[in-house]
Amino acid sequence: MNDKQSLESYMDRGLRDLWYPVVASWEVSTSPVGITRLGDNIVLWRDREGQVHALEDRCPHRGARLSLGWNLGDRVACWYHGVEVKGDGEVADVPAVSNCPMTGSNCVRAYPVIEKHGAIFVWFGLDPDAPPADLVLPEQLESPEWSSFLCTADWACNYRYAVDNVMDPMHGTYLHCTSHSMSEGERSADMRVVDTEHGFKFEKVGQSGVNFDWVEFGDSGTFWLRLSIPYQQKFGPGGEFWIVGQATPIDEHHTRVFFWRARKVQGWQRDTWRFLYRNRLEKLHWDVLVQDQIILEQMAPNARDHEFLYQHDVGLSRLRRMMKKMAQKQLARIEAVTDE
Repeated sequence: MNDKQSLESYMDRGLRDLWYPVVASWEVSTSPVGITRLGDNIVLWRDREGQVHALEDRCPHRGARLSLGWNLGDRVACWYHGVEVKGDGEVADVPAVSNCPMTGSNCVRAYPVIEKHGAIFVWFGLDPDAPPADLVLPEQLESPEWSSFLCTADWACNYRYAVDNVMDPMHGTYLHCTSHSMSEGERSADMRVVDTEHGFKFEKVGQSGVNFDWVEFGDSGTFWLRLSIPYQQKFGPGGEFWIVGQATPIDEHHTRVFFWRARKVQGWQRDTWRFLYRNRLEKLHWDVLVQDQIILEQMAPNARDHEFLYQHDVGLSRLRRMMKKMAQKQLARIEAVTDE
């Protein structure tokens, strides 16, 4: 494998030193849950206080999946031989053997976890012993002035295609032209990039508040994308409809997407908006999401190797360059540790 192939392969699995949403909160209850994210096999479970823990999904004894075992509160027990592993990766007990040398050893990788906004976030650090960065998300999620719903789905495509798709405002006018919210606006536009606090904004020149007219990329301990879509008054209170999106790699060929749909509403308007969303709007938004899914899952093989980009692709090109530089630095760190 040459250097270019190695870099592409690394990027396809997902950049490290970032927080990623991995599942919706409701997906983890009493039993251990096994998932794959960034190619890592991980077990999630809740302790008796409801705190979520994340470990490498591998029993240190013989490699059985800990996610097939039992939740013992602050630890999980392997179904195969009962080995108990705590949330920090330390083996708490080997009940089949007295005075086992494995007891008390840190044999399994533990992942930092934060649960917020209906999702469970995991820190994928390049150095498993280094502390994680702060997790900062847009005000549409963090501020109590906003109300949001989380939508999540698995797509059979690499996460980089999902990110490129959101970084492309022009596709809304075509792919989503039958949508109740994206049928307006010009079918051609000049585009420009504007720097922001956490990244940059890619927008149509001379058209704002009409359609999917802009998108913002942010890096604040996690990668996120944000956009707004104008809404007619008949679709409820709160003005513009906002979307905060993230794409988490499962492996090289599959992605878990997370989209929070938000409006700035309080009091009775919040209740009205939430009722209207669940009863009228949610299905319409799922229809739009499925259109994206169909396009991305049916892309030509190795599509990125045969592209002919033009001015509307300036935003995704800038993001690709940024991600490539980040990947090169991380690979250099990995190689430096390997050479020691």
